[in-house]
Amino acid sequence: MKFDYDVIVIGGGHAGCEAAAASANMGARTCLITMDMNKIGQMSCNPAVGGIAKGQIVREIDALGGFMGIVTDRTAIQFRMLNRSKGPAMWSPRAQCDRGKFIWAWREILENTPNLHIWQDQVKELLVENGVATGVKTYFDVVFHAHCVILTAGTFLNGLMHIGRTQLPGGRIAEPPSYHLTESIARHGVTHGRMKTGTPVRIDGRSVHFDELEIQEGEQSYHHFSFMENNRRLQQLPCWTCFTNPAVHEVLRNGLPDSPLYNGQIKSIGPRYCPSIETKLVTFPERDQHQLFLEPEGESTQEYYLNGFSSSLPLHIQIEALKKIPAFRDLAIYRPGYAIEYDYFDPTQLKHTLESKIISNLFLAGQVNGTTGYEEAAGQGIVAGINAALKCNGGEPFIMHRDESYIGVLIDDLVTKGVDEPYRMFTSRAEYRILLRQDDADARLTERSYKLGLAQRERYDLWLTKKEAIHRIVDFCEHFSLKPALINPGLESLGTTPLKYGCKLFDLINRPQITLRNISTYIQPLHTLLNSITDRQDEIIEAAEVLIKYHGYINRERVIADKMQRLENIKIKGKFNYREMNSLSTEARQKLEKIDPDTLAQAGRIPGVSPSDINVLLVLLGR
Repeated sequence: MKFDYDVIVIGGGHAGCEAAAASANMGARTCLITMDMNKIGQMSCNPAVGGIAKGQIVREIDALGGFMGIVTDRTAIQFRMLNRSKGPAMWSPRAQCDRGKFIWAWREILENTPNLHIWQDQVKELLVENGVATGVKTYFDVVFHAHCVILTAGTFLNGLMHIGRTQLPGGRIAEPPSYHLTESIARHGVTHGRMKTGTPVRIDGRSVHFDELEIQEGEQSYHHFSFMENNRRLQQLPCWTCFTNPAVHEVLRNGLPDSPLYNGQIKSIGPRYCPSIETKLVTFPERDQHQLFLEPEGESTQEYYLNGFSSSLPLHIQIEALKKIPAFRDLAIYRPGYAIEYDYFDPTQLKHTLESKIISNLFLAGQVNGTTGYEEAAGQGIVAGINAALKCNGGEPFIMHRDESYIGVLIDDLVTKGVDEPYRMFTSRAEYRILLRQDDADARLTERSYKLGLAQRERYDLWLTKKEAIHRIVDFCEHFSLKPALINPGLESLGTTPLKYGCKLFDLINRPQITLRNISTYIQPLHTLLNSITDRQDEIIEAAEVLIKYHGYINRERVIADKMQRLENIKIKGKFNYREMNSLSTEARQKLEKIDPDTLAQAGRIPGVSPSDINVLLVLLGR
């Protein structure tokens, strides 16, 4: 064997899998180094993919030619579209997956990807020459050489787990941490810190009184994560809900002196939006109950995940507290919840390509950049993989803007604002979320990815067919005229006001009571048009309807985004010596010098840089 590659990916988690697949599929000779091939794509916490804003990221990964959506659809045991009561900008797909099958679905894909080799080992040192990453050295003392290196080590860098006062080294339960790698990177001037996350108890379903829980069924609809998949392969299972109670809280409070979060044992910052149960008690002392979700870990396993009960309290406290919930009075568990501390690197030291500003040809993706969540990691992974492959071949960098994808928002937030706690994506973080819907990720990204050489022809042709079908529906509605005498009986039966004057069908669809489906009953040409779509009919009709109903909001947001794009086109990197610019505020000088933004728009998003500071830069640019 020759241990020379174009791209080396360190870590086989969600970021590493997408990075390795993207790099290899773009033609780069790629090696994925992971400590355990049987844990590739392991879901360390909840075996679920998607959720609010996260589901949009997965659909974007899929549109780019990634595999997270495909793997999720193949292994899903429950699917739900969240936020259906709100507008389509808020709809977010979520799926509970079979943990074991998820791993093997990923492994099957990776082991059959051309240009991709997998090496089971652990990296202990990054090799750097003259400020350029040149390869890695492993615990087997194998030296790999590469043009680019992508670090996706997750929570393994100097990982330390906590269960009460018990501390165990590890990157995940029963898996060793990665030592020395942080130090081999930090000695080149890369700043790093510590973060914390956690996971709940795993329950033996045979000990649960399910008749005392509230059932939560999934959806049996046409929705999927991947634009390429259209059927469910596994048995669909329910989830269950219940609540804590004052007796539970009393036991938990008594255990707080032994909580690593409150006895000084853990000093790093945990995720604000996924707090432990003990944090909920301290933060919301007035609450006498908190909702919990009992979710299956697999199609045939008895292991259940207790969502909402993440904890690092001592084992006996976790068990005693849960037994105060009637459905868990005979509780048996497979393992307790635990917290884990790990190293991360300050993401403001990265370019928008996720390449380090300090060590050339080193890319970082996932939790090593201070994020939390499989989806955020995978989104960074595919971008890092694309850009590493492009750098090997001398291509132009691949950068997604904030009006183009949630992944673009995520990366821009990281490199511009940095993190002081584990970063989680929400729809509220995107100022253009009407443009970034889950239904139009393929419209935004597939063509661009196809031109890069990542999205395959099959995916591109599927999008072109869908695009043409959507256009036919929208065009028909824009030009088809309605007469009151012919349509009013139908409108009255649908519970909406009759027409006084004729109008275009497009305008009528804007009414909340009207859908393309129900109005087509009264308009034969529309009925014929909709039924002429034989493949992915429901998906196409929904996409067309969203474009029609929300066209005003979409167009208005597009205008705003285009205006902001002008500032994105004003390049300022290397044009100013911020330290000597006394016309800027002190904070702005310090932040601009540290971040060294590429564009004026990016400068405006840096916390501490005010609109007046941006005006100063505009004046100095002569704009």
